Amino acid sequence: MPVVMHPGNIYVVDHMSQVASAIRILRKCDIVGFDTETRPTFKKGHSHKVALLQLSTPDDSFLFRLNKIGMPVKLQEYIEDPERLKVGLSVHDDVNSLRRLVDIDPEGFVDVQILAKEKHIVDISLQKIYAILFGERISKGQQLSNWEADELSEAQKRYAAIDAWACINIYKRLTSGEFIPEESPFFSIIEDEEDK
Repeated sequence: MPVVMHPGNIYVVDHMSQVASAIRILRKCDIVGFDTETRPTFKKGHSHKVALLQLSTPDDSFLFRLNKIGMPVKLQEYIEDPERLKVGLSVHDDVNSLRRLVDIDPEGFVDVQILAKEKHIVDISLQKIYAILFGERISKGQQLSNWEADELSEAQKRYAAIDAWACINIYKRLTSGEFIPEESPFFSIIEDEEDK
């Protein structure tokens, strides 16, 4: 399968002065993709706080470096706004990560895993859902990288942006009324791979 490519601009928000303009752009959109990243830990019983919060429009992705700027008020207000549709995958886990950082009450979220289950998609990982819907592969090569690094690499930026941006595409496809899993040429391929 071809690898998914992010089609638009990727902005790293690591200064408070950048937050207001990013939120203004996000508020103009009907739907925004959502995800978070946390530095992995390889010691039992040890964990890190969420380092990155990604919000993506169909054209632009904003990577908020929470490990550097904390949770700005305008960003928290956006996350808590029930009038702004935000779509993610495994939203409950990401929300719990944010709550370990700050007292927050997220509203306006839809989890695409729930929508995928309703369409009888059994493996509800981002990669498998996207492959079934679009016949493209999302690379997870940067998943265990250091999200607290002084500077994010280009590969990290692309990975983080795609994870949030892809949720918009998944949501739109699953709610369009046009997707029939059994008619996807990749639905049976994914099932066959899991049988091996």
